[in-house]
Amino acid sequence: MKRSIFWELPYWKTNLLHHNLDVMHIEKNMFENIFNIVMDVKGKTKDNIKARLDVVLFCNCKNMELVCDGSRVAKPRASSVLEKNAQLLVYKWFKSLRFPDGYASNISRLVNTEECILYGMKSHDCHVFMQTLIPLAFRNLLPKEIWDALTEISYFFRDICSSKLNVDHIERLEKNIVETIYKLEMIFPPSFF
Repeated sequence: MKRSIFWELPYWKTNLLHHNLDVMHIEKNMFENIFNIVMDVKGKTKDNIKARLDVVLFCNCKNMELVCDGSRVAKPRASSVLEKNAQLLVYKWFKSLRFPDGYASNISRLVNTEECILYGMKSHDCHVFMQTLIPLAFRNLLPKEIWDALTEISYFFRDICSSKLNVDHIERLEKNIVETIYKLEMIFPPSFF
């Protein structure tokens, strides 16, 4: 078994918490994965040829498998990927967003609607998007079951980051996140995770 080099530090054995997960960076990774797949961002999406080959091995999603027609292999468009005109609507909506001072950065500066690119998102911007804007951005553009799963993961992050939690609520979150992850597994390729 591999042992972390941190255990060689003299104070490490006395730490009450040896490893800490940073929710903001987890949200950033999750936002980038969701956004890049849904918006079909070239070179950044996790829905690529290798992922589609994994679908054959690990999933039972016939609609996501590669299609071979003679010498050519085609990747059918997944139901979670927006059409080009819907993508343009989302980018224009991002361009029009305005936030109160200190809530988030000026997102409109990070959007290029001509090239359909979103760049330079900081962790806090992804945090804001993941918790509040994902359900709004894709509400009428994605199929209901996909939008529901994205909304559930958005609410999960919002709830675990809230300033007040009680034991019953945490137990419910722990139970519900299993179902939400299952729904996401049915939508996205294995490489998403």
